[in-house]
Amino acid sequence: MFSKKMKLPSAGDALPGRSEPIPTASEHFISHRPLKGPFPRGLEQAMFGMGCFWGVESKFWRTEGVYVTAVGYAAGITPNPTYQEVCTGQTGHNEVVLVVFDPRVVSYDALLKAFWEGHDPTQGMRQGNDMGTQYRSGIYSFSDEQAEAAKASKARYQEALKKAGHKGTISTEILPAPEFYYAEDNHQQYLAKNPRGYCGGGGTGVACPVGIAAAPAE
Repeated sequence: MFSKKMKLPSAGDALPGRSEPIPTASEHFISHRPLKGPFPRGLEQAMFGMGCFWGVESKFWRTEGVYVTAVGYAAGITPNPTYQEVCTGQTGHNEVVLVVFDPRVVSYDALLKAFWEGHDPTQGMRQGNDMGTQYRSGIYSFSDEQAEAAKASKARYQEALKKAGHKGTISTEILPAPEFYYAEDNHQQYLAKNPRGYCGGGGTGVACPVGIAAAPAE
């Protein structure tokens, strides 16, 4: 079973899932804003996988300019999966955070900086002591501009790691945003409900260059 958790399943091996969404919260536990919208005009979305989504979400909901956050599952095969199913490694999904933000207050570049510095993107199918495909590093873009910014930032951060003496190679997947399946109610804003709960994660200690998307990759 452990070996299965470390390798993405084929479509034939993935769990079947279900046709209807699983129950979840309707509003953000802290801001009480709707988790599923509709969102005000002018806001944009971003999606990141950085390991256990409990701690990752807390990094973003504290960021000025972020309107609302939600945790869920994405980039896999199984439709409408449960947390227990994702944990088997047989859905192919990643634990991700959906970030709805105001680009007039916080730029996508700034979110990318938080992404790179908030975890170790060189660990493959794990993050710290959390091991499995659901903990892989991922950026899921909602536009061509986001995709280009993500790829440029990846090149810049790899360069920064090399200069700092970090020998790891970034394994982050960068894909067009797939369908986002909201996680169960108890996982939404978990650390606000459980202040002493497990956080996980941890970065490399290497700063991400500012203006990463605007600067040309070398």
